[in-house]
Amino acid sequence: LLLFKAGMSLSSSLVLEMEIFQYIDVHQSDFIEDLKEWVAVESDSVQPDLRKEVIRMMALAADKLSALGATVNLVNLGSHQLPDGQDLPLPPVILGKLGMDPQNPTVCFYGHVDVQPAKKEDGWKTDPYTLTEINGNLYGRGATDNKGPVLAWINAVETFRALKLAMPVNFKFVIEGMEEAGSLGLEKLLEEEKQCFFSDVDYIVISDNLWLSNKKPALTYGSRGNACFFVEVECGSKDLHSGTFGGIIHEPLTDLIALLDSLVDPTGRIQIPGIYDSVAALTEEERKLYESIEFDLEEHKNNSGVKKFLYGTKEEILQHLWHYPSLSIHGIEGAFHEPGIKTVIPAKVIGKFSIRQVPHMDLSVVKQQVVEHLEGVFSKRNSPNKLKVSMPLGAKPWLADVNDPVYKAARRAIKTVFGEEPDFIRDGSTIPVARMFQTITQKSVMMFPIGAADDGEHSQNEKISRHNYIEGTKVFAAFFLEISKLHQHLHETSNTETNN
Repeated sequence: LLLFKAGMSLSSSLVLEMEIFQYIDVHQSDFIEDLKEWVAVESDSVQPDLRKEVIRMMALAADKLSALGATVNLVNLGSHQLPDGQDLPLPPVILGKLGMDPQNPTVCFYGHVDVQPAKKEDGWKTDPYTLTEINGNLYGRGATDNKGPVLAWINAVETFRALKLAMPVNFKFVIEGMEEAGSLGLEKLLEEEKQCFFSDVDYIVISDNLWLSNKKPALTYGSRGNACFFVEVECGSKDLHSGTFGGIIHEPLTDLIALLDSLVDPTGRIQIPGIYDSVAALTEEERKLYESIEFDLEEHKNNSGVKKFLYGTKEEILQHLWHYPSLSIHGIEGAFHEPGIKTVIPAKVIGKFSIRQVPHMDLSVVKQQVVEHLEGVFSKRNSPNKLKVSMPLGAKPWLADVNDPVYKAARRAIKTVFGEEPDFIRDGSTIPVARMFQTITQKSVMMFPIGAADDGEHSQNEKISRHNYIEGTKVFAAFFLEISKLHQHLHETSNTETNN
């Protein structure tokens, strides 16, 4: 009987999936029209004169959710001050909810509807604010970052509504309009809503990144943090002439170059004592994940325009992008940098570098190690110049558990829709929003991208392919069914254990 029941539920589940996927295929031109309407709004959060467009975009997104039957709250975040002293209103953040069934898991989706600046003359082949389809690709600013994925999620919910199907999960939405400008006000709002809006949330899904490959789906389970440093060396109050003072003073730029040169060796290894002490050990489970990942080393090399990497294998490259920390030197402020020659000795120079940290590095410990190392190198130079080391910015790394139910459900949904297992990937850069949600809400957070590696987020000719947008809508719909089944199973198991 049990087997018969399981067979029945399996076949009814397959019929349901087919009905859902068929609806999505039939309505794909409607979904593309919606994306066209959203891309047409120049919701650039970086440029103050376009703030009204961001606010208009938030209203459009709120209307879209209301049309699904969601309860939508547009939370006012007040204003922020620009460098010129002018006060500018912040766009509201959408907190939406749909469904209150206590039997169902509650999934919260985060996305943003603001975009990076874009102009046709920057090198776009098409108008960045007119969604244009060429060879199966949908070109437009925000197509993949992040309007396409936000709409794909909404389309998936809309499909259940249109087919009059019971909702397998309760939905919550957090949609903002300031992500490209640093998510101003979001952290404070999450803190305020921790006990209220997030109290019944089981899982948080973020779809604001890309696959590692152009073809193979991926799930992201971690990102590096970032600690940015300034190292300042000053000798006096004014720049000096190298003919008059060269050879008789301790030059700040010479000191600074020695300090910067002491940070990292030619193999890319950071030279700061103790920096690797708390880096998480590479487990066998993680090592295995690297082996199956689809990653074209030559393609990555071509994309970067460099002839040779520090490492020769895919596994080593990925480990040094995701698992290990790195140190990059970004520039020197105060030094003469224009074309030609100027025989000047700058009075004060500031070197800028950053360390991408990984679990389980502690930001305050990293700062202390950097300061002690630079002070040690500087003291050996016997320079009378003034040294000042500061860390103006520090973001922590983020790491999730790939064995969490939310990852299992997404993995099954990807297998159903794309016919293959996803790559489990980490991100070498920093994703503050994932860490922010995980730290504040203490819920399971997953990054579930639907865009391909060549989508060109932040770049000219940004796109999402029609295939990824439509199949992405299907994969979200399949995920709703999978997380519902898994959640139900977990509850039945824990109830049986309790009763026993």
